Amino acid sequence: MRKNRFVRCPICESVNENQIGEVYCRRCHEKIHPHKRVSLHRTIAFLITAMILYIPANLYPILITKQFGVVSQNTILGGVMVLWEHGSYPVAIIILIASVFVPILKFIFIIYLLISTKYNVRSSRVDKHKLFYLTESIGSWSMIDVFVVAILSVLIHFSAAQIIPGTGATAFALMVFFTMLSALSFDTRLIKK
Repeated sequence: MRKNRFVRCPICESVNENQIGEVYCRRCHEKIHPHKRVSLHRTIAFLITAMILYIPANLYPILITKQFGVVSQNTILGGVMVLWEHGSYPVAIIILIASVFVPILKFIFIIYLLISTKYNVRSSRVDKHKLFYLTESIGSWSMIDVFVVAILSVLIHFSAAQIIPGTGATAFALMVFFTMLSALSFDTRLIKK
């Protein structure tokens, strides 16, 4: 009897019979790579890309406002400070947590999972799986800044005011996208005791 008789599809989580040769998922028809190393390298590549994009996402303006001929540009932290000064404390705190701290936490969680697959880290397999699913589930909350910029750009059509997404918004959206890809490409079969 073969050791690995069944394989899990990393896309739809379906359990498939491990056949000799190429294996395709019976549900979504995606190719299942039996080599765990492919997943590890892909996760590292996506994570490094996301970490590089995090820098311009926080340095460049995410929102450019033109009102009565006056142009103002706000980065993520600048926008949080403006909201705080105007008394919008809950919104400022939500954007600060979702746009600054959540991406950093996701980076740390994925790095921890990658290190725990390489070295024998003393934590249970269940805790590592919980950490992985937490990382996967908080992914979309990082996009709150991009949603706010998109909504403001569409809703405000005054002739005196104009809101334009800045370079930081593009970098931020790409950073969140690559972070989500790194979490999705991580193969949970790599998690050991």
